[in-house]
Amino acid sequence: MEILAFGVQADEQPLIERAFAGRAEVRCLDVFLNADTAPVAAGHEIVSTSVNADLGAGVLEILGAGGTRMVAQRSTGFNNVDLETAERLGLTVARVSSYSPYSVAEFAWALAMAVNRRIVRASNRTRDFDFRLDGLMGRDLHGRTAGVLGTGRIGEAFARIAHGFGMRLLGWDVTENPACLDLGMRYVAKEELLADSDLITLHVPLMPETRHLIDARALKAMRDDAILVNSSRGGLVDTAALVGELRAGRFTGVGLDVYEAEAGLFFLDKSLTAVEDDTLARLVTFPNVLVTSHQAYYTVDAVGQIVDATVKNVQDYRAGRRSENVLVPRS
Repeated sequence: MEILAFGVQADEQPLIERAFAGRAEVRCLDVFLNADTAPVAAGHEIVSTSVNADLGAGVLEILGAGGTRMVAQRSTGFNNVDLETAERLGLTVARVSSYSPYSVAEFAWALAMAVNRRIVRASNRTRDFDFRLDGLMGRDLHGRTAGVLGTGRIGEAFARIAHGFGMRLLGWDVTENPACLDLGMRYVAKEELLADSDLITLHVPLMPETRHLIDARALKAMRDDAILVNSSRGGLVDTAALVGELRAGRFTGVGLDVYEAEAGLFFLDKSLTAVEDDTLARLVTFPNVLVTSHQAYYTVDAVGQIVDATVKNVQDYRAGRRSENVLVPRS
């Protein structure tokens, strides 16, 4: 049996091939799964996909007609999957329910520090041998307040970093995390967290209830000199509203590793083509905004755990076993 893996990055491929060695044949493709590429999967019972794969009804129909019976997604989020269609077609769908929380938390902190201390601007200047300090003044984060929206494993890891820097901690979640309480975190309403935090970081999943969690109203509730970081899912932030606030000169910095319309852009080289997304094109022009291409998870530790979990998901499927990673069970 050959497993077809879509959207495989060059750094990821040897990890995948090594993990499946002796267990199954795997063919890695650098193209992402969508309606145009789905026919390539014909004859493959198992397909593995990346975070930005299109697993909507149309793509699943193509996969099912071609003989695919399992989709093993190499990511935690599954807002891109039409689970009802998968169940109707008898497709087993599995995800990676968890991996190193430190990869994302550390990267979120790196974004916060980079925009606070103007690292990108400073680096660009020194490349031109411009060593002035004008416009590079940041702030101590020690003694200031970090607001953590979503205090699961990643939110907790971020809170530990912020606590180590001597920050006060505010949290918002449906369930309080005892480990965060032990750090001195105080759980408050979202509105209070937005109004009282110097640094706001998002670590909640994207669901209908959380889409545009940071909307125009939430943005206006934030301090003018706040720092906003999103390393979770792009749809949590109303980007058009964010651009409006940035045009008004608000916020010390914004660090975004995700973007709500990133599919078809992120993980691809668009440097020689015109980007038609006017919102993104405007967003990256602001000097206090840093956009990266959904790389927070991209450490050898996290990717290794993702690949290992994917291998286990495939083994469980072939053995008829179920686990916490299965979103749609084998029919």
